[in-house]
Amino acid sequence: MNLPPGTRLGSYEVIALLGAGGMGEVYRARDPRLNRDVAIKILPPLLAADRERITRFDREAQVLASLNHPNIADIYGVEEAPGPPVSTSEGERAGQWPAGPPLRALVMGGRRRPVRADRARGATA
Repeated sequence: MNLPPGTRLGSYEVIALLGAGGMGEVYRARDPRLNRDVAIKILPPLLAADRERITRFDREAQVLASLNHPNIADIYGVEEAPGPPVSTSEGERAGQWPAGPPLRALVMGGRRRPVRADRARGATA
């Protein structure tokens, strides 16, 4: 879906792609009404046709809305019309966007991918 800078999504203007993954793409965008930057997550059209994916997308937004922690971005809302579902959330903390390597690189630290618990054999707790 890769939206170029300047694309309008409702009242938001896309600034840059921040990342993409299994549940969609995340963009930095500007909210001109409130004069602030936000993060916008978009469920791609292919996934937006899948009711289960929409349910997961909504559940993720509900979980984020229920959390209150300084290291977790606040979610502002979820919109569906027109186009694919979109969630908007806090785009910055203390005036800065997170900088540095992706979280996956920090967690993995150069190691191989983790083994899923349901596929591990002989693992003990």
